[in-house]
Amino acid sequence: MNQITPLQLADWLKDTSRPAPVLLDVREPSEFEYCAIPGSVPMPMATVPARLQELDPDAEIVVICHHGGRSMQVAMFLERQGFARLINLSGGVAQWAAQVDASMPQY
Repeated sequence: MNQITPLQLADWLKDTSRPAPVLLDVREPSEFEYCAIPGSVPMPMATVPARLQELDPDAEIVVICHHGGRSMQVAMFLERQGFARLINLSGGVAQWAAQVDASMPQY
């Protein structure tokens, strides 16, 4: 599994010559409602095993949480399920708010 910083992800999302990744947000619904990176797909961590069929194992998936810990755990789980193109957002939405989108609410 790879890591990506918020600034690297922001650059990637702006680059129209490169296919956008799936932004998989594994935080709880209340966290996602409070703030989220635009285009993110909410899938709380506890629901991932039951919802695997909703994910494309061949897609590039950036896994997102608040600080990067839960997303790392989910990415490791997905790797064990055969997903190969996983990227953890280091620092999570907290770092995204600090480095990319200062208007994003923080908690």
